[in-house]
Order: sequence, then structure tokens, then C-alpha cells
Amino acid sequence: MTKSDNLSSQHLRFMHWLYARALGFSKPATGFVKQPEPRSIGSYVRGMQLKAGNIMFAGHLVEAPGAVLWDIDSPADGFRQEAHGFRWLDDLASVGDKHSRKIAQAWVQKWIDLYGHGSGPGWIPDLTGRRLIRWIHHGFMLLQGIEPKRSEIFFQSLGRQTLFLSKRWSKTMPGLPRFEALTGLIYAGLTLEGMKEHVRPATSALARECRTQVDAAGGLHTRNPEELLEVFTLLTWVASALTEAGWIPSSAHLEALNRIAPTLRTLRHADGSLARFHGGGKGLEGRLDMALAQSGNKILTSGSLVMGYARLSAGRTSIIVDAAPPPTGRASINGHASTLAFELSSGRSSLIVNCGSGESFGADWRRAGRATPSHSTLCVNGISSASLGRPLSHTNTENESLIDGPSKVPHEFPETSQGLKFKAGHNGYLKHNGLTHVRSLDLSSDGSTLSGEDMLLTLDTKDQKPFQKAFDASGLQGIPFQLRFHLHPDVAAQVDLGGMAVSFVLKTGEIWMFRHDADVEITLEPSVYFEKNRLKPRSTRQVVLSLRAMEYATRVRWSLSKVQKTNFSSKEGIEDIEDISYTK
Repeated sequence: MTKSDNLSSQHLRFMHWLYARALGFSKPATGFVKQPEPRSIGSYVRGMQLKAGNIMFAGHLVEAPGAVLWDIDSPADGFRQEAHGFRWLDDLASVGDKHSRKIAQAWVQKWIDLYGHGSGPGWIPDLTGRRLIRWIHHGFMLLQGIEPKRSEIFFQSLGRQTLFLSKRWSKTMPGLPRFEALTGLIYAGLTLEGMKEHVRPATSALARECRTQVDAAGGLHTRNPEELLEVFTLLTWVASALTEAGWIPSSAHLEALNRIAPTLRTLRHADGSLARFHGGGKGLEGRLDMALAQSGNKILTSGSLVMGYARLSAGRTSIIVDAAPPPTGRASINGHASTLAFELSSGRSSLIVNCGSGESFGADWRRAGRATPSHSTLCVNGISSASLGRPLSHTNTENESLIDGPSKVPHEFPETSQGLKFKAGHNGYLKHNGLTHVRSLDLSSDGSTLSGEDMLLTLDTKDQKPFQKAFDASGLQGIPFQLRFHLHPDVAAQVDLGGMAVSFVLKTGEIWMFRHDADVEITLEPSVYFEKNRLKPRSTRQVVLSLRAMEYATRVRWSLSKVQKTNFSSKEGIEDIEDISYTK
């Protein structure tokens, strides 16, 4: 963090505070133009936990029965952000009883009393937009049975936050934060009395963001699938709200939705969850399918990369591969060194996974989750294929960008008369030891067998010198590397055939067998599986092949084969209930 970056960040925070304080005593709104329809989905389980006083945000649990949220000491920045973003209103609303309504009303009213005049950490554009969306979605619940004076104060606070967004939305980071800010501003303009003037400039700004932040293939610069789902959901909500209010969404807005939907379908596992790459999780349960259904877009892209990912799908088996350079710069603060890692699911069961994002479990787990060994791919000598650079913000030293990652990731989908094939390579290890990692995947036409091949190669004579240097440094013992296959926690694994194979039993009863042709034994080692809203990472295991590169070309072949099937309903494992059209 340079001195100029530090001063710039401080100035930005000061200006947010200044505008918030200046608007903190205005009285700009008096009611809803029309009663808003709640669109955000909450969790009944989390809502019941909140009712019981078990408050868990960003992986931190605080047990405080009967306490008001704002009277609790926040254990971490992430906890504070979740609190001030008010997504927890969705959870309380999903319970829907009188007790949960009273909690929601008390916490909102206390926030207004404490922070409504422009103080506190919640006055940044993306959190303000997120908060406005929830207050408007659940306006009926928050206003039911309260005194007229409190109702007036509630609308005044909504109006102040709207005016703040109208001045400051452009000062938040491009991508999801800016989409959240603009969505909140448009929602407020459509639903609050006296705020209509903000709709047109906000929709114009949203159209610009759609053109610049959503690329031609329907992806984001961050390459984070869950973040793409969040953007898609926001755009879907805004399109519906505009249409219901008699406005016409811009062509750029609608075109962005049509570009994103096929990408999300491609990154969707058969159980409805997203592939977990570059800081993204599987997504809130039901959100992906609901968003896709609302969009009406049924296209699934095949035979090409989308947002840098390749998909192989046959029978009940789907495979998603990270097949592009990792994000860079500001887009990489949640990026992972995951090039050529893959995830595999069979029907509604996950088999091979990546560890995922450890962000909600603290800085150490977050860094560990970003490293190459936390992914189902090859790692040379314990070195990640990309490194963590300096923090991009002095206020959050965990926001480290990715540097020195693969710059070239050539790929191809070779034609084959049977099944599906994919081949790619990357140069992330070239400067360390002159080696290029090449991975080939061959999925049978019925999805019952995945044949894989991983190679470490020196592609030309100039690469042989760094290889020889690294080889000599090893005492002529060879350059160590590992092949890792992380397992979902629900998979039972056992080493078979004297250490030459591993059998996997899925919850559905399916049995898969892993085999290889290397002259080493397989080991089953501990691993972790990161899931949001859990107190700690889930324990699981990983299959590890530990080898050494002794020559300019080293090859390992392996396979995953289904040896026992299960009975399943005609709908299980189908990508979508509705028809899907394919594009190449």
C-alpha cells in the first residue's frame, strides 16, 4: 500500500461520511408509491437461529438471546458488514411469525436511532444499496403495527439513504458493489414518494455498467461464479421492478441478462449449485434455479469456454474446469491459484471438489483456500501457480491481489467420435523450473468414465536450463509434484488394490473407482471443505499422488470410473426441467 493509495482511501471514506452527515437530517420521503413485492429469498433455519439469539455472520457466532444486534460487539469486519447490509432481514422474513417481525422492527429502528444521521460503518454505497433493497422488500413486515411516528422516521431514513446513493454510487468499486448500489437507488426511485427523479439517471448508469462489466461471453472480470449469480439476480429484480412500474429496461440491461444466463447454466452442477472457483461458493440454495427460471433463457453453451471455464457433461456426470488465466488487479482480490483445477459431480452428488473460499473463517484460512494445493489439480514442489501480492487497501490488508499467475492457458476441444475431450496447459511454473503443466480430460459418452492425463513438459530448449537448475538443486532426486483430488465431505473413500486404487461411495450408493499408472502408492490425506454459515471448515479427505519429474517430459495417467450405479428418478440429474437449447 503506497502513501498515495492510503491518502486516496482516507479521502474516499471522509467524503462518504461528509455526504452521509450532510443528508442525515433531511426529510425527503413520506411513504411508498406502491407496496413493494419481496423478491429476496431467506433461510428459515437461519431465521430461527436469529430468533433464538444465535447470530452468525461471516463465520462468527455470537450467542446473545434477547439482545439487539447493535448492542453486540462485532468480532470482525465481516460481521459488521453483514450486520449493516441487512441481508438477515430475508431470514427473519422467511420465518414470518410475530416474534421474528418484532425482532426485525426493533433492529431496524435501533439502527436508525444510532446510525441514521450518517454515522457508523454502514454508509458506503454497496452496503447502503443492499440495505435499501431489504428495507423496501420487507417494508410491509417492518411497518406492520408500528406507531405513525416510527413509520415517518423509517421513510425519512429511506429517503436519506436514497439521496446518499444518488451522490455516491459512482465512488464504489465496479462490479458487484456498484450493481448493488444502483439496484438500491432504482428500487428507491420506483417505490418511494418524491424519489422518481433518480430512476432515469440510475437506469442509464446501470446500462453503462452492463456494457462495461459484463463481457461479451456473459462473464465478470473476477471470474467468480457466485458473484455473477448475484449480479444476475440484481439485474433480474430490477428488470421486474421497472416493468411492473411501467418503465422499459434498457437494451443493454436485457442483453446482459441474456449473456449471463447461458454462462450460469454452464457453471451449474446437476444439484443446482455453482462451481466453486475464485472466491465463489455454491450460492444460496434455490437462488440460481429461481433466477434462471425468471429469466426465461434456456441456452446452455457447450464446446467453448465461458468466463474461462470448460464444461464436459455426459449422462449424469458433469465436470467444470478452470481453463483460463486467473483474474488480475482489483478483480483478483478474491482470486485463486486454481488453473486447470476441476470439479466433478454425479447426479445430485458432488465427488471431486475444490476446498472453496475460506474467507469467512479468517485470514489464514482465506489464504490457504486461495493456494493451488487447495484445488483439484497438479502442484509443483508445493508452489502455487500464482502468488499473492500486496494488499489493495490499507483498510483491509486481506485484500491481496494475485500476481505472477499463468499468462498463457491454451486449450482445445479435440474432435472425437465417442465422448467428450478437453485439453489445456498453463505456464504458471515456467519461471520456477521451466515446466509447463498440460492436462487432458476424456469423458465417456455415457458419463461413466473420466480418463485423465497430466504432463509436465519443457516445451523448448530455453526451458531446459531452468529445469536443469531446479533438478540439480534437488540433489538429482527430481522435482517433486503432487496430483490432488479433493473429495466432498459426504464421500466415503477407501484405498484398495494394495495402494494402487481408491474406491468412493457417494450418499446415493454410487461407487466410483480411482486408478492410475504411476509407480507410486495413493495416499488419502486430510482436507477441508469451506462452506459459508458454518462455524468451522468441514473435515474431508483428498487423494494425493506424490511424484518427481526426472526428465524433460513426465506423464501420469489416471481414471475415475463408475462401477456401481443407483436407481434414480427420471428427473434426477437432469440439467433443467424445461428444454435446453445448445450453442457453440
